[in-house]
Amino acid sequence: MIDRFTVAITDLRDTRYTTHSLRDLLTQRIFQIACGYEDGNDANTLRNDPMFKLATERAPPDTDNLLACGATHSRMENALRHCDIYRMAEALVLQFIAGYHSAPVSITLDLDHTADTTHGQQELSFYNHHYGSYCCLPLLVFEASTDALVTAVLRPGKRPTGAENAMIMKRVLRLLRQHWPQTHILMRGDGHFSHPELMQLILDDGNADFIFGLTGNAVLSRKAEGLMRNARGHLALHQAMRIQKRGPAVQAMRLFGEFEYAAKS
Repeated sequence: MIDRFTVAITDLRDTRYTTHSLRDLLTQRIFQIACGYEDGNDANTLRNDPMFKLATERAPPDTDNLLACGATHSRMENALRHCDIYRMAEALVLQFIAGYHSAPVSITLDLDHTADTTHGQQELSFYNHHYGSYCCLPLLVFEASTDALVTAVLRPGKRPTGAENAMIMKRVLRLLRQHWPQTHILMRGDGHFSHPELMQLILDDGNADFIFGLTGNAVLSRKAEGLMRNARGHLALHQAMRIQKRGPAVQAMRLFGEFEYAAKS
């Protein structure tokens, strides 16, 4: 995966890395983040850490092979252009595809915007009322049955628009279709994705479907009341059986149903 990232951004304009290859920088940064050292300046105190040296294939006892410092990581990160970040996101999709020996019959993609809390003056950081903090709100796409990461897209901490979601997923879908033209693709997500632009993109594919959340309203609540009444009855029955020690503890009950609904517009 590191090698695929390295290929994706090999033409960085800033080449002041001398003793540190781009591959070593990425490896060091990724392993530090995975171990809980999220800040780039953590590298200043971890440059001689034996385990991080091993990760970049350097001999731990040697004292003349220090890893990169925070300033070097800062130069690398600021040298990235939009096209470099795009290629890195694309490399993730290609890595996901390469994980299959043959095209799957179907896949389910779970789409989720996840808050990444920020501190200080950081680019793309916005105050998000839902999460109650300043954050970035990257888009993560996972395959449901394998939990494999499909791609990750850095984006601002504000709620996405339908056009933005469609723009991103159009590119993901295009890459998948280049390799898997016959695979059925189901996309799932919460209310952030229930916009006509993305829905139309999926419908136009011809071999894809979607399940997106909708914000509740009086009409939806009224149509779901019969199902909700059944769910409450089932929950009460399970709780009564638990009191009588005739069954396990059940805290919630989820039932599924369907009905047609369309806004006046």
